Amino acid sequence: MRFIDEARVFVHAGKGGNGAIAFLREKFRPFGGPAGGNGGRGGSVIFKVDEGLSTLLDFKYQPRLVAKDGEDGRGKEQYGHGADDVVVRVPPGTIVFDEETGNTLADLVMPGDSAVIAQGGEGGRGNMHFSSSTRRSPRIATPGTPGEQRWIRMELRLVAEAGLVGLPNAGKSTLLTALSAARPKIAPYPFTTLAPNIGRVSISDEESFTLADIPGLIEGAHLGQGLGIRFLRHITRTRVLIYVLDVAEKPEQAFVTVRGEIEAFDPALMIRPAIVALNKIDLIDTAEVAKAARKIRKLTGLEVFAISADKSKGLAPLVEAIARMLHQVDQPAACRS
Repeated sequence: MRFIDEARVFVHAGKGGNGAIAFLREKFRPFGGPAGGNGGRGGSVIFKVDEGLSTLLDFKYQPRLVAKDGEDGRGKEQYGHGADDVVVRVPPGTIVFDEETGNTLADLVMPGDSAVIAQGGEGGRGNMHFSSSTRRSPRIATPGTPGEQRWIRMELRLVAEAGLVGLPNAGKSTLLTALSAARPKIAPYPFTTLAPNIGRVSISDEESFTLADIPGLIEGAHLGQGLGIRFLRHITRTRVLIYVLDVAEKPEQAFVTVRGEIEAFDPALMIRPAIVALNKIDLIDTAEVAKAARKIRKLTGLEVFAISADKSKGLAPLVEAIARMLHQVDQPAACRS
C-alpha cells in the first residue's frame, strides 16, 4: 500500500429540509388548523479514527465527501427525516485544516477520536409552530439552513512513542527490523526508505512501545532538500528521539547535520528527550568504537549506545534506555502546524 500523508478534500454537509405549510382538512375537523411539519436535519461529515488505517491514500481517489440533505416537512404535522451523517474513517495522527483560513479543525490521535468537519444544516420550522391566539392560520414556514462546505487539507503525522532519525544509510531501517516485526525495505544505498515505517518493540510480555523509522535527512531538509520537510513533521508526535549514527562515517558531523535540521524545522524539538545509537560497530575495531563514543558523548551530552543493528549487538541496553525515558516523559504538547 502506498504511503500518502497529505490530501486535499472538499467536504459538503447536507442542507436542512424546509418546513411545510399545510392545514388539516378532515371530515370532522373542518377547522383543524395549521399542520405543517418541520424539515429534517442535513447530514454532517464526521471524521473518526480507525487504528487499522495508516495512510490517506483513499482520499486521493475520493476528493469529495458529500452528505445528503434532510427531507422537507409534510402535512399532518409530519416531520421530514433527518439525513444520515457521513462517517469517514481516518488513520491515527490525522490533522485537518481549513484550507481557506489555515485554522486547525481537528487533531485526531487516539482510536475512537472523532470530530465534525462539516456541520449539517438545521431543518426549517413548519407553520404548525407559528400558530397563536391572534394568528390562527399562519402561512409561514422557514427554509432549512445550508450545510457547511469547505475545502480542507489533511496531514498525517505518525503516532509513535520513539522515533529513529539520522542521515540516509545510517541503519535506521535495519535497527527497526532488529527490534520489531516491521519489515521496511533495506539496501546498501541511501534513500531506500521513502516513507516512515512503524514497528512495535516488546519490553516484556506486558509492555511495549511503538518505534518509527523516519526517512533519512540531509542538510537542507527543512528547506525541502532530499525528502525534505515532508517527513520531518512525523517526529513531532514522538516522545523520545533516537539519533542513529554510522560510527564509520563521521558520526559527529552527522549528528550536527541532523540536529540542525530538526532545530530549523521546530526549535521545540530540542527539548525532546534523546539518546544516540552509534551503529555499525561491527565494521571497525573496539578501540575506535570507544573513541568515537567518547567524542559523541562529549559533543551531545546524551547517552550513547554502541550497537550493530545488522548483527543484533548491544540492542538490549538501548531498548531498556528508551523504555526508561518513555516512563519519565509525558506525551508531547499539541503539534506544530
